[in-house]
Formats: sequence, C-alpha cells, structure tokens
Amino acid sequence: MKYGIIGAGAMGVRYGVMLQENAGVDVDFIDTWEPNVEKIREQGGVTVARDHENRRIVPINIYYPEEYKGHPDVWIVFKKQMQLAEELERDHNPGIFHDDQYVFSAMNGMGHFEKIAKYFPKDNIICGTAMIATRMDGPADIDFMGAQGVEVMHMARYNNEKPDTKTQAIFDDFTNAKLGPVFADEWKGMCMSKVVFNAVTNTLCTMFEMQMGQFIEYPGVRKMSRQLFGCKLIPETTFKRGYNE
Repeated sequence: MKYGIIGAGAMGVRYGVMLQENAGVDVDFIDTWEPNVEKIREQGGVTVARDHENRRIVPINIYYPEEYKGHPDVWIVFKKQMQLAEELERDHNPGIFHDDQYVFSAMNGMGHFEKIAKYFPKDNIICGTAMIATRMDGPADIDFMGAQGVEVMHMARYNNEKPDTKTQAIFDDFTNAKLGPVFADEWKGMCMSKVVFNAVTNTLCTMFEMQMGQFIEYPGVRKMSRQLFGCKLIPETTFKRGYNE
C-alpha cells in the first residue's frame, strides 16, 4: 500500500522513514511548516539520527497540501493538537482526502480522532498510541530515541470492531516496518492509558531532568510504574520488546 504522512515532524518522519526503509512501501509527506519543507528540499531529504549517532540524510518526497496530486491508500497524521484542525482544513481544501482512504494517528492527548472524523468515514479511522520517543531538533533534523527493536505501539479501530482486511494490512506493514504494533480491544481506554502514562512520566522526567528513554531503560520501571499508576498501564508487550532489558 501507499502511505501519506501528514506532518513531517518527529513522529511523522519516524513512521514514514521506517515504513519506507523497513517495509519497502511508498511514502509521501505533507507538511505546512515552510522552513521544514524548504530545508528538506534544499538538502535532498531529512536528516535522521538514532540516539544522536549515525546522522544521515534520508531522501523523502515532501509536498505542501496545495501541490500534492497523489492518492495514498492510508494517511498517517502527526500534528500538535492545537494545530490539527487548521491542518486538516488546509489539507481538505485542495481535495487530497478521499472516502476510500483509511487514516491512522497516534498523537498524544484526546480529541484528535473526533476532528479527523469530520473528514473521513468512521469505519476508516484507526486510533493509535505509541511508546516511541523521537526528537525534532530543528527543520529537517530528527533523532530517533531508543535502540532498534524497542518500538511498541497500540492500535484499535474507531468503531471498536475487529480488524478488517485493510486494517490488518496496515498492521502487517507496521510490523514489517519494525514499529511493534499490538491490537487493543477499544480505543478510548487505550488512549486514556497513554494520557495517564504521559502525565506521570513527563512530570518525573522534568523533575529529574532525564529523557523518557532513560526512564524506560531503568531496570525497575515495571515495578515503579505499577506503584505510580495504581494499575498495569504499561502493557506487558512493552517489556517483552526490551524496554527494561
């Protein structure tokens, strides 16, 4: 399948580059931040590092919404919550959204799927959360945090029904991209768990001046998280994929 990434920031680039390089699928990027688009075009791609090392330029296809003529099978949306409504309207105006397309997002917070549902059929929306730390250090400058193979994400359909054929195909592409997908039973609980997780861990990381990756790598993170959250909010699959190893 072909993917279109809306938002060529930290997470959009990480998903797009991993799909492009690991799953071997076609990926286009849509962005509205002019310094980012122009820097990518100037240097022939986006600069990517992992944990500040092995910096390289990855060629990508980047467009403003008004100049895009493609028709991806799936849109992947990563924008800041406060920018999403304006972004979706700008993307919709030139007619790049179509009823046959599916859309996936793993943005932080709540409320973004309701905004997306204004432009896509509800049966075509896939909700997600991602335990994938990524930094954007400037225009066209992305740093993947964490060792290869520790990525984990969750996904559930907006209608809370079982995966259909296309959702399963997206899951398979995410698996091949090494994004570590796991199906969840329903999307609201899945997203609320991530909201609570971020509320606690972001506060801790700020207080102790450490990065999220350092918190996750702490050998006692599983026991600590259950004490902090009062329930098992960090999925068992997170640990199985190596976060505490």
